[in-house]
Amino acid sequence: MTAATEPRTSALARLWRYGRPYRRRVGWATIHSVLNKLFDLAPPLLIGLAVDVVANDGDALLDRLGMTTQRSQIVGIAVLTFVVWAFESLFEYFHNVAWRNLAQDLQHDLRIDAYGHVQELEHAWFQERSTGDLMAVLNDDVNQLERFLDIGANEIIQVLTTVVAVGAVFVILDPAVAVLAIAPMPLILYGSFWFQRKLEPRYEAVRAQAGFLNGQLANNLLGISTVKSFTAEDRETERIATESDRYRETNRRAITLSSAFTPLIRMAILIGFTGTMIWGGFEAIRGGTLTVGQYSVLLFLSQRLLWPLTQLGETFDQYQRAMASTNRILDVVDTEPQIVSGSTRLELTKGDGRVVFDHVTFSYDDAGNALDGVHIDLPAGSTTAVVGPTGSGKSTLVRLLLRFYDPTEGRVTIDGHDVRDLHLGDLRRLTGLVSQDVYLFHGTVRENIAYGRPDAGFEDVVAAATVAEVHEFVMGLPRGYDTIVGERGQKLSGGQRQRISIARAILKDPVILLLDEATSAVDNETEAAIQRSLDRISTDRTTLVIAHRLSTVRNADMIHVLDHGRIVEQGTHDELVTREGPYAALWAVQTGEAVRHER
Repeated sequence: MTAATEPRTSALARLWRYGRPYRRRVGWATIHSVLNKLFDLAPPLLIGLAVDVVANDGDALLDRLGMTTQRSQIVGIAVLTFVVWAFESLFEYFHNVAWRNLAQDLQHDLRIDAYGHVQELEHAWFQERSTGDLMAVLNDDVNQLERFLDIGANEIIQVLTTVVAVGAVFVILDPAVAVLAIAPMPLILYGSFWFQRKLEPRYEAVRAQAGFLNGQLANNLLGISTVKSFTAEDRETERIATESDRYRETNRRAITLSSAFTPLIRMAILIGFTGTMIWGGFEAIRGGTLTVGQYSVLLFLSQRLLWPLTQLGETFDQYQRAMASTNRILDVVDTEPQIVSGSTRLELTKGDGRVVFDHVTFSYDDAGNALDGVHIDLPAGSTTAVVGPTGSGKSTLVRLLLRFYDPTEGRVTIDGHDVRDLHLGDLRRLTGLVSQDVYLFHGTVRENIAYGRPDAGFEDVVAAATVAEVHEFVMGLPRGYDTIVGERGQKLSGGQRQRISIARAILKDPVILLLDEATSAVDNETEAAIQRSLDRISTDRTTLVIAHRLSTVRNADMIHVLDHGRIVEQGTHDELVTREGPYAALWAVQTGEAVRHER
């Protein structure tokens, strides 16, 4: 059987394997649930015993225990009832604490494991998943499982305990009545499993649609400025309404089926209850094997059996929702990373770190090569620039060096070590990235600058900010370095965010510095300030500058011109300008020379 046709392991089996460390706790929680239910079922037996004591002028068993009068027997039964109820309450407390703490611990570990695993996955995986859908998995789906473990698991165990215990009592008291009471059980079990199979795909569809809806909401909220600027509020509201309606309809299909479960179960139970009432009543009337008290026990226990089984539909509903969520969570946890850390440890000091892109070819998909046989040598401690038009493959070089992706052909090396062999932690600790798309976390300016070195002292943060020419504007903020920057740094301008990201790289003090369009989205004055900062921090570091603006690379030791994934020329700024090739043409356009010549 191939992997494509191999049946999928059930969600419960997958959860059982994952929860191996919790199995002892599951066992203890189960024992508490069973004992709680057994003590809960004891009072009807004591009531039947009390009825027999009154109706039959005492009970022979209690006589042998030393309670010879009806009064003493009634008092004894009352004391025993008090003890039983006390133990029932005690074990209810125990099973509540056990299951709820288990649910909390399992949900915590599952969420952290899933989140930790997500961070180990390669960038290509994230391109196939929306942020909102991942949020739904890490939050909503984990919480769905927690809600079932809080209540549903205990209810299923107690229903099973009730069926076994009540069935045993019925068999002991009157086998014929037991047959009538237990006769509907095969139908109930078959119906339960049938409903389970039918509900499973419906609730998987519900969870999938919930993730998609969550993704749309996250998308719109992150892009709220764009929505408002294009006055697209009504259109986006309609889009969300459409997806929300699909979620509602998907839920409705599951609800239609799950709601039919309880009435059908109740009718099956009613057959057994009616048979118990009639047959048992006839037996008690004619003075057969059943006493009046035993008949009372059978009726009471039939009710105790009826009520939890009618609640089984709601419990199965919780179970199916939880299992659908479990599959989604464990699908993430079980995803095999395509980018795996190497075992070679690497320690470098400032001035080391020769980087070579050794005839690298790479493709994101089947659309064509983003890089095609690119060979670039970055000498240790030098500044190397790569320029070219949009889409030429410049930023792909940075992603390959950081191992966000691996080359299709060729290799990337640092001091002769293939980056695929290096420990990922060492590789990324040695490199510092300043990109065009700056991401600041919701927190203070100080926390964002110190993100790469959270243990850095305040003096170090200020020193890095000063080199990045960010200190002056930070001191002008309402709370200085303790000012909250907002989600994604939205309270700051683009240039301010860029300078903070440079300060963050300075404080990290990397051996290899990667500047990916670091000045492309700022004004000329800010660009000049950023360029001064970059010139200072790139000294004696292996620096790769990816740029569209040629003014930022004219002082580089070597410039490579990339076009359609190939190196078309290379040299210093002065050499390239005099050749009148692609670089010279770009330079003429950006300096206005091309326009003047046309005139």
